[in-house]
Amino acid sequence: MADVDATRGTGPVPPDALRAAENGGGAGAFDGVHPPSSELVSDCVHCGFCLTTCPTYVLWGEEMDSPRGRIHLIAQGLEGEPLSESMVTHFDRCLGCMSCVTACPSGVRYDRLIEDTRAQVERRHPRSARDRALRAAIFSVFPYPRRLRLLRGPLWAYRKSGLQGLISRSGLLERLAPTLATLDSLAPRLRRVPRPPRRVAARGTRRAVVGMLTGCVQSAFFPEVNSATVRILAAEGCDVLIPPGQGCCGALSVHNGRRAEAERFARRLIDTFERTGMDYFVVNAAGCGSSLKEYGELLADDPGYAGRAAAFAAKVRDLAELLDELEPVARRYPLPVTVAYHDACHLGHAQGIRAQPRALLRGIPDLELREIAEAEICCGSAGVWNVLNPEAAAELGDRKAAAVLDTGASVLVTANPGCLMQVAAAVRRRGGTIALAHTAQVLDASIRNLGAAALAGR
Repeated sequence: MADVDATRGTGPVPPDALRAAENGGGAGAFDGVHPPSSELVSDCVHCGFCLTTCPTYVLWGEEMDSPRGRIHLIAQGLEGEPLSESMVTHFDRCLGCMSCVTACPSGVRYDRLIEDTRAQVERRHPRSARDRALRAAIFSVFPYPRRLRLLRGPLWAYRKSGLQGLISRSGLLERLAPTLATLDSLAPRLRRVPRPPRRVAARGTRRAVVGMLTGCVQSAFFPEVNSATVRILAAEGCDVLIPPGQGCCGALSVHNGRRAEAERFARRLIDTFERTGMDYFVVNAAGCGSSLKEYGELLADDPGYAGRAAAFAAKVRDLAELLDELEPVARRYPLPVTVAYHDACHLGHAQGIRAQPRALLRGIPDLELREIAEAEICCGSAGVWNVLNPEAAAELGDRKAAAVLDTGASVLVTANPGCLMQVAAAVRRRGGTIALAHTAQVLDASIRNLGAAALAGR
């Protein structure tokens, strides 16, 4: 992929850039293009409230693998320390789950700090040939829905041939190629679901016109979630607009420091939806929604898109968030199931949406909602973090799977495709069984009066 364009739309040089230049500029950790803010760094009082909620600190107990430890490293970089291999390792180990943002009593914007730092790392740190190749492979496939869909055929053949089971039982892949083993374990069951039409009319009185993101992984491997989302929105009085070829929102790119790439994806998505006349832009994947709501910040330096990006971001809603705002009117039929609800990190921590999905689930007759212990700890998915850090991700996944199974619920419900794949793989490793569903699928089953059998075996 193309390197970050360090000259495009940089605007006035920020104070931190001047300080970086005074401290050696190119020789220091950070250059003058969006360096992490020293003002945000100074907000951290090192109280330690973040420690027990940080997945990597919980795993390893290392100070530099905690949010306040990483903030200390960022401060050293702003003071002129070079971007060392050790520094980069600790930054790379951060999942970006933002549980520390929720836990912090001082309101530290760690999300902004780690995002700006990662962009500096990707621009300035020479990675190994193996790491470059792995990242190039990931980002040449994952953000492109059409390329992901092309994998469905080979994946189906791989499973049907029995080769997947043979390789899994041998244990060779885990020992020889942990990254490939992780990808193999994450692959979900494939279902044939027709793509939704470009426009779906509201049932009954129209209450809103909404654009809908179909997503990358969601559209390729969880198309049934998109179909359920469309049906729910229509049942709740929304015209749903689904332009073809909308592409990636840029979430994976921006969360991994590939800022210029994320900006390109963002501009394209804005161009696609801007003139549709939509009242809201609905998202059913937590990581995507988090990034979409920050388009105003992402494109703030682009004079051609800054205002448009901010206006677009103001319309972004998670599915549960929008349904809560509109107040549901579609009838809910009984669904006698016990549900464990898992807060996807970029929904609960980054967007602060926790009460809305729980209220929607509790609004379904006969559904019993159960809470998961250590709900604030990430499952280990974190976009592509589980592919880049397979062993640590497996530890976190196993921890989450144990907590989920301890609830005794029959269905695990969450709002992010990565979480569904990660927890499903961990449950299989433990020999456990639990149905998995997106929040949209549970609501859809209730509205359509499909009964509990509709969620079994997912």
